[in-house]
Amino acid sequence: MKPNSSLPRIEHNSLGVVSRSSTTKWWIGFLVGVTIINGGLTFWRLGFSPAPVTKESPSGGPPPRPVETVTLQQGTSLNSLRLLGQVESVQQSVVRAQTGGVVKTIMVKVGDSVASRQLMAVLDDRDQSFNLDELQARLTQETTNLIRLEQGTRPEVITQRRAAVISAIAREQEARDSWQRTSELVKEGALSQQLLIGARSNLDNLRGQRLGAEASLAEAESGPTPMEIQVQHGKVKAARAAFNQAKLIVERTRIIATTAGVVHTRFVSQGDLVQPNSPMFTLVAADKLDIFLDIPEEMSTQLKPGIPILLTARALPNWQSRTQITAILPIADPISRRQRVRVELNPVPDGLIAGMAVTGMVTLAGDRPNFVVSRDALTFRNGQWFVFTIMNGKAKQIPVELIADMDEQMAIYQSGLKEGQAVVLRGGDGLRDGMPVKEVQALKTIPNQN
Repeated sequence: MKPNSSLPRIEHNSLGVVSRSSTTKWWIGFLVGVTIINGGLTFWRLGFSPAPVTKESPSGGPPPRPVETVTLQQGTSLNSLRLLGQVESVQQSVVRAQTGGVVKTIMVKVGDSVASRQLMAVLDDRDQSFNLDELQARLTQETTNLIRLEQGTRPEVITQRRAAVISAIAREQEARDSWQRTSELVKEGALSQQLLIGARSNLDNLRGQRLGAEASLAEAESGPTPMEIQVQHGKVKAARAAFNQAKLIVERTRIIATTAGVVHTRFVSQGDLVQPNSPMFTLVAADKLDIFLDIPEEMSTQLKPGIPILLTARALPNWQSRTQITAILPIADPISRRQRVRVELNPVPDGLIAGMAVTGMVTLAGDRPNFVVSRDALTFRNGQWFVFTIMNGKAKQIPVELIADMDEQMAIYQSGLKEGQAVVLRGGDGLRDGMPVKEVQALKTIPNQN
């Protein structure tokens, strides 16, 4: 019987029985070991290979450091001035009582928005109303008298006054006859002298009544004089003025908002007794805001209306406004000696209210000679700024004065520097005075000389 070719062949040796699958596992282990050895050799070459030997200069010192230079150019420095201030309402008003009285009703609360001429409070007006009624009656009476004078006396009045004159004449004549009879009887001794005196007195009294009736009739027939009408006009005018004044006082018991705004303060409560000119409310115009910023005393001559300014507010981190200074207030604070600038806001941003802190950034051109260079060309050591120039193939360290920091650009000055002179722009990290350098056009990487 032939063995089945599909079964693994069994080999016998002195160590025992070994199958074909055991042989396969041995080859796999061998390949893994070779891979590990190759990886270790590669790691050793990368990590522990000796550093390249740096060629020394002919003089035996370190090789020149490659640096990139730039030529100095005169420029104009820009100084950034940070101003602090706050938002203030352009229109603030105090609503005052214009007459005295007891506060009857209050219509608004602090924080309410009110329109112009809106009713805010009401005072008790009973006393003022009584006085108004009295003065109205007086005005009506004086007006009626004026109408009578201007229209003249009615015909029936004239007829009545004529009858009064006729009656007065008759009574006077009767008294005259009685006096004459009494006089004759007294002369004859029939009557006493006392009766004659009484008759004479009665005659004089009736004569006076007759004269009065005749004067009244003459006045009715001729009408009032221009002077009388003018005097009566004056009386009517005075009565009307008094009435209007009393009416105004009644109206003033209604406290009205003089302008539109927001109620900022309330000074009274219901039932309080207020006097004329007493403050009742404070109104602030929320849509009319300006910004006032303090400026140092030494900068007051440099800032002028129209200079651009950037406004920001801490309370509104997403808001900023580029605008212009509107005005410089011509007065300084007696304590801080600072002036203020006013910046008009138009329109007013949402969320900005009176009292908020605001910062303004102003950029001014410097008035000193300077060179404007990249920030990369400057080195700061031990509290001093330096630039490096190249002299006889070596770096020369020159201290400079920083005029202005303009972010990417810096304004510097040093009397020994000249326009067009080359200074190190890149490659100056770790550079020392007198170190050999080599000028190149551009550097992609700066060699580490440490």
